[in-house]
Formats: sequence, C-alpha cells, structure tokens
Amino acid sequence: MPDAASSPLAPGSTIGILGGGQLGRMLALAAARLGLDVVILTPDEDSPASRVVKQTFVGAYDDPAALADFARASDAITYEFENVPAAAVEALIGLGARVAPGPKALAAAQDRVAEKQFLASVGVATVDFAPIETADEIPEACRTLGHPALLKTRREGYDGKGQIWIEKQADEAGALAAIGGKPAILEARARFTRELSVIAARGADGEIAIYPLGENHHEGGVLRRTTAPASADKATLEQAERIAAQIMAGLDYVGVIGVELFQLEDGQLLVNEIAPRVHNTGHWTQDGCAVDQFEQHIRAVAGWPLGSTLALARVEMINLLGEEAAGWAKLAADPDARVHLYGKREMIPGRKMGHVNRMRGPV
Repeated sequence: MPDAASSPLAPGSTIGILGGGQLGRMLALAAARLGLDVVILTPDEDSPASRVVKQTFVGAYDDPAALADFARASDAITYEFENVPAAAVEALIGLGARVAPGPKALAAAQDRVAEKQFLASVGVATVDFAPIETADEIPEACRTLGHPALLKTRREGYDGKGQIWIEKQADEAGALAAIGGKPAILEARARFTRELSVIAARGADGEIAIYPLGENHHEGGVLRRTTAPASADKATLEQAERIAAQIMAGLDYVGVIGVELFQLEDGQLLVNEIAPRVHNTGHWTQDGCAVDQFEQHIRAVAGWPLGSTLALARVEMINLLGEEAAGWAKLAADPDARVHLYGKREMIPGRKMGHVNRMRGPV
C-alpha cells in the first residue's frame, strides 16, 4: 500500500470508496475510464455502486474486520458522503491507508457549528448563528438573530431534513422538539438574491482547479436544478474562487469540494455549507466540462495531475425525483438531454433517482 505522502497511483491500482450510493457509483465509473479499479465498503446489500465495482465489502463502517479487509484491498481511499463516521477514517489511517479528503475536512463538515467556526477562522463569511443545546436557549438567540431564523440539527440532516424555520416568537417553544431535540444551530436568515455554488479541487501538491459557478434552485429543501456556467461578473467569480481556495488551504484538502453560496444584494458571497466530496450541484460538469467533477476527484485522490475545468457547453441539470425517473424513455429520445440514472431499485417519492443534463448551447 503506498504511503500517505504518495506518488501517483498507476492504472490498475485500486481506489476504495466508503459508501455505495449514486456518488460512489459515478466515482467508480470515472475511475474505470482512467484504468483504475474500485472497491467499496457499504452496510447495504445491492447498493447502486456495488453493481459497477470490482468488489463490495458489506459491513458496518465501524466494523474493525470490515475496515481491515477494505484497507488491504485499497491503494487509496475516499468517501462519497460526509456522514461516514470520523472514527472509521481514523481507523483506516491507523491501518496505514491513504485517505483523502482527510479527517480535518470530515470533522468540519459533520458539525454545522464547527463548520461555521472553521469558516470564520479562514476569513470566510457566513450568516450569523448561535449554537443551541437546549430549548431554553432559543428565545435569546432569536432576539439576537431575529425572525425568521432557521434551526438545524448540528449533525446529519440533508435535503431539507432535520431543520425547521422559526417564523415568530410563538414558534420558538416547540422548534427543538420538532427536529428531534438534538443539539442544533440557529442561523439568521440570509437575504440573498440567488443561490450559487462553486465546485473546486485541490491536489496533494497544492494544485487547485476551480469550475465555473452554478446557479441553484431548491424546492422543499431539495435541489431541483442547477444552471451553469452561471451569469456572473468578474468580481463575483474572483470572490468565489478566493473563498474556495481559502477553505481548501485551511483544510489541507485533497479532492473535490462543493461550496454552497448565498449572493447578497450588494454582491457579497456568504458560505451556506461545504461538502467534502463531489456534489449534486456539480453534476452538470459530466456533460458540460472537459473533465467532470467525478474524474477530477479520482485524479486528486490517486495523486494524478488535475484536469481542465473548461466549460464546453451551457447546461441545465435537473434532479429526477421518485416517479420522475419513469420518464426515462422520453428523456432518452430528447437530443438535448443526457440522462444519468442511479440504478436504485425502488422509486420512493422525493428520492433522487437520477438527473438529466439538458444542453443549452455553447458557452
């Protein structure tokens, strides 16, 4: 197994991925194009990624035997989602595995308060916030932050889950119970004009590659579509690139990262969240860029040179939720549509089943 300092992995080497969902599946497909094999560790039988990889280790992320087998089979290891237990990553590193992104990025992304504190430490602006441990702390925090304010669980929660808006004083008493009574963060409302995101990558040698901005639209807390490259002036582009670079340097980051942004009326960008992995708002790069985010992440993890982030086309990425994926035949017949389905067996309402990239002309 290569040491952590790491020379580039040769074709025929094996990338290990923690997680077996759609991001793991698309990472595995990208690795295959580069001549690299993939093994995954997942607690789920018949996961989407398992059907496109060399080997699947089915086991809990905290199972020492499963982690040891997985580490022995991998020349470098990454993860497809940030809620994999930090202890699992520490255990893999303890076994001598080469893991990217590292545990510092995972720790920051797993706790929303720690994330905001880290961002402040590297000079990146966010909305005002207050940590919440008990329901009694909410009224005072609301007096400081104002109404409405968004209460989120500190850990886990995604696609609008684990959060609730506190619109007025009468909502304060039951808000923490409504999200399970867990430690939380209260965030001031961001009066933004639009939601943007920047997908960026950093290699082990510090090389940086940044993709054009995407403009995002959410419904019910779930991303519905991303249009890219987003219309933006030079100052906005430079601001986004500076934010991404500061975050990656502060985390000693290796791999692709997604940075969600709010743009305010005066043009300032605030960071909403970071995701230490390939990101839904970067799916447009599969059909819109010279090297997509999935290949870019594999390149970084494997120690290869980063690829070009040049945009080749304008793209509208639309998530296919639940039964929307049943329209695959019509989508496949559309000459401007590029269909990406995740191989999930059951169409559950609201579940991400795939996405379609609609080509919207030249850049």
